[in-house]
Amino acid sequence: MNLEEFIKKSPKAELHLHIEGTLEPELMFSLAKRNNVEISFKNIEDVKKAYNFSNLESFLKIYYEGAKVLIEEQDFFDLTWAYALKCKEENIVHTEIFFDPQTHTDRGISFDIVINGIYKALQKAQKEFNLSSKIIMCFLRHLDEDSGFKVLEQALVHKDKIFGVGLDSSEKGNPPNKFKRLFKKALENNFVTVAHAGEEGPPKYMWEALNLLKVKRIDHGVQCLKDAKLVEELSKNQIPLTVCPLSNIKLRVFNKLKDHNLKTMLDKKLMVMINSDDPAYFGGYLNKNFIEIQAALNLSKEDIKTLLVNSFKSSFLNEKKKIEWISKFN
Repeated sequence: MNLEEFIKKSPKAELHLHIEGTLEPELMFSLAKRNNVEISFKNIEDVKKAYNFSNLESFLKIYYEGAKVLIEEQDFFDLTWAYALKCKEENIVHTEIFFDPQTHTDRGISFDIVINGIYKALQKAQKEFNLSSKIIMCFLRHLDEDSGFKVLEQALVHKDKIFGVGLDSSEKGNPPNKFKRLFKKALENNFVTVAHAGEEGPPKYMWEALNLLKVKRIDHGVQCLKDAKLVEELSKNQIPLTVCPLSNIKLRVFNKLKDHNLKTMLDKKLMVMINSDDPAYFGGYLNKNFIEIQAALNLSKEDIKTLLVNSFKSSFLNEKKKIEWISKFN
């Protein structure tokens, strides 16, 4: 079996996936029509053209524009169900998805509509093809901490559905320390914490995420190599770093895949794995991320196996389930 086949056939866990970032142009248009929403694109080609970003900011502008079409519970269900079908197709057996309530509540959409649509689709996927999942609610870091407290309050009612909290949106100028009190409150309410750090931001942000927000996992983390002490810390404690190769290229974190530092991170025994981030916008779901980075960095079958095993090790599945999946690689 060649490497591409091996990648496609292997079971995978995806740990860094924004559900709003799976909104394909076709679905965006059909929801805009269904909900009678004006969007600033004339046709599907228009949207695809707009998907050439220069940085995180220019991407987020289009991301929030697309989110306007999500209004009813059914829309959130349809969005999540489309991703669940992708999981089935790509052999993703476990997924931990982010959602951004403030993107919706700030537009007057109720928190309940958002979470119920997402949750029901994942329940259906569990029942129909045994896709296991966890939902992680992200705070938008360009907004203030008070706005985060309001959302956390609403999340408490849905504690049975929401496993953890995270931090996303524009990293530069929005350090983790801005949300120290909010994350403390989340931890007191037994939410597991994760945070985006070290994508465009400096290693210092990764230290803050670990020390102030007490995160179990860092999303992205590719800037860690600029700080030897941080690398030592991450390696010693096997803190997971959810790397997203195609996203890193689209947002100009690296110029091309050949420049990506994933192989170096692997060689330094960091707990890295591959994810797709916002696949509708960044040109590919999980398998494509694997296949393209493998080719660009000439990763061996052992490297690929390590990345796959790491995805389960780093997940929030229970130990028994982790061992079950990992044993399939031995």
